[in-house]
Amino acid sequence: MFLKNPLDNTVNVSQKHVNHTAMAINPKKERVAEKKCDLFKGRWIPDLNGSLYTNWSCPTMPSSKNCHKHGRKDVDYMNWRWKPNECELPRFNPKTFLSVVHGKKLAFIGDSVARNQMESLLCLLSQGQTPKDFYKDSEDRFRTFYFPSHNFTLMVHWVRFLVVAEERGINGTTKTYIFDIHLDKIDISWAQRLRDLDYAVISDAHWFFRKNYLYEGGRQIGCIYCDEPNVPDLGVPFAVGKAFGSVLEYINDCKECKKGLVTFLRTFSPAHFEHGSWNGGGTCNRTSPYTEEQINLASTEMEVRSVQVKEFEKIKKRTEGKRFEILDITRAMIMRPDGHPDLHWDNQYMKGHSDCIHWCLPGPIDVWNDLLMAVLQKEDGHSTHSSS
Repeated sequence: MFLKNPLDNTVNVSQKHVNHTAMAINPKKERVAEKKCDLFKGRWIPDLNGSLYTNWSCPTMPSSKNCHKHGRKDVDYMNWRWKPNECELPRFNPKTFLSVVHGKKLAFIGDSVARNQMESLLCLLSQGQTPKDFYKDSEDRFRTFYFPSHNFTLMVHWVRFLVVAEERGINGTTKTYIFDIHLDKIDISWAQRLRDLDYAVISDAHWFFRKNYLYEGGRQIGCIYCDEPNVPDLGVPFAVGKAFGSVLEYINDCKECKKGLVTFLRTFSPAHFEHGSWNGGGTCNRTSPYTEEQINLASTEMEVRSVQVKEFEKIKKRTEGKRFEILDITRAMIMRPDGHPDLHWDNQYMKGHSDCIHWCLPGPIDVWNDLLMAVLQKEDGHSTHSSS
């Protein structure tokens, strides 16, 4: 499922891409195409301005994403920006973002990569204001931050699958990390928080990439990676599509939710393990992005993205009152094998393993919040226009 291209040679970004930079901006095309621009189709171009924040200027940066703290020496991976084909994507502006979400509550709901996006957003916003660390549960799975100047609440809720999943144990005690996933039953732990939200960013998929058993209507219908007789292996894209269909239907039908709830579906964030899996010697030590010609658009990652987009388009056609938007980041991020911690992290339980799933801060994940701000501004404009 992972890309197997040979390692790039490390070169200075300004030397390697000097000609690319010259053709990056087309002002005439940008003005004409502003309204029809697809923010999610484009390319990475050099940006020597770097990030809005650094490893030292973000007070909320988690140690596990602070790659330079743990020995990463190269910096070129921070010196790129996403360039949509037909317009410009504005750089994140903390004041603009906070003005849009004034008085609102926003939650990232999903696995630890959803938390990674929240951590990126906190760092970006910290350049304007450091929030109050308002609440943390005993397992550090649910966090709440509060920005008093704008009465804005930012939350993250960690959940493996979004739908109900029961772990299969050995003698009831030993952890197997093999789950019975009920694709048509919503995990109430996050769903019960929806009623208080103005914005929900939903994402998930990495936990599906392991041996799991799939259920609908209480009946086993198949598996993922199980290789067992009389049990069809239905594949990760099938399971993710079914789960997201159930999640989006649940949100659309939510009677207790606020009338103006806006749900963002963030598509799959690809991993970049090479030469093995995370616990099989896999690494991700590249130092520059792929071009579009180097990526595999028929990969499993893109299949997962496709089923998520399909479910999003289905709910957009039948929604009544609820609003749904998409953060379609898969294509952009599949080009960024250089943005992961690799060995430059500090998980004490996985020493010697490369992290090729999460993203360094600062790093390419910051573009997710550039895109979130752009879509929020569009949504905010829509709301203002509709009420006038």
